[in-house]
Amino acid sequence: MRRVIAVEKIVEQIINARKIAIAGHIRPDGDCIGSCTALYQYLKRNQNRFGFEKVDMYLEPFSNEFRILNATDEASHNCQVDEIYDLFISLDCASVDRLGNAIKYFNSARKTLNIDHHISNTNFADVNHVVADASSTSEVVFTLLEEEEITKEIASSLYVGIIHDTGVFKHSNTTEKTMNIAGKLISKGIDSSRLINDTFYAKTYIQNQVLGRCLMESDLILDGKIIVSSINRKTMELYQAATTDLEGIVDQLRVTKGVEVAIFMYETNENEFKISMRSNGKVNVSKIAIHFGGGGHVQAAGCTMNGLPTDILNNLTPHIEAQLNGNVKP
Repeated sequence: MRRVIAVEKIVEQIINARKIAIAGHIRPDGDCIGSCTALYQYLKRNQNRFGFEKVDMYLEPFSNEFRILNATDEASHNCQVDEIYDLFISLDCASVDRLGNAIKYFNSARKTLNIDHHISNTNFADVNHVVADASSTSEVVFTLLEEEEITKEIASSLYVGIIHDTGVFKHSNTTEKTMNIAGKLISKGIDSSRLINDTFYAKTYIQNQVLGRCLMESDLILDGKIIVSSINRKTMELYQAATTDLEGIVDQLRVTKGVEVAIFMYETNENEFKISMRSNGKVNVSKIAIHFGGGGHVQAAGCTMNGLPTDILNNLTPHIEAQLNGNVKP
């Protein structure tokens, strides 16, 4: 999917607005946080030029490592205030339900704008700018901004967004354009090494404990083509772990030799699990996630499913096996 509009049309929406809201998806990751804080800073910097009254940013609570980014402390973590915005900008959301509680502002806004890169995006806003071949929403946002208006702080946010969705440039969504953009961001004087280490690689003791537990209890199925691991709420409580402490587990599972698909599940409510899937190329996990009400990318996707982990796995496995056997096109 590629639903791209002219930059001028996006600017038109901003100029015609007095009150603007920015929001990312539930359980925000690096790209979500990076793209939101980058656009927020850009709009604040250019408020007089565009002439709007105010801009607010809504993000669910996120991991402390992202506090290294400017403007993260200006994000509202709840949507209790009643406000009607002239323009609501959704970033990194493939569908409207991914906005979580911020959907109330989307529904009441006079105009809505959707900026994203997910191939599964449903074009749910009044104006949609979806670039499915971009590495990240942060890359998309970069292409919308004047380079001279990108400060060191904005560049840091965009860089973090890009490195998180590309796995520090190792995933197949990394293109020549992605690397060129990363180079331009580095030229702004950002501390790229620190941003990579502090937000991507550095782990707390609890995060390492949970990662070790999930790796130790993982299973290989389908002749070693699938690796799966899960964690329930009781175990998370034992480690005093939050859902933000689970990031990166599925990616570590994926690098197991011989594996084509990695599946990681964690319990969100009783017998309700958030499913994360990663593919090494032969399986389109986005297609599977969409089938079960989720979405994502060809090699990285997710959904929410009900049941015991064994039941969920029994539902997922036939779809993966069908693609591996060539019965269904990836």
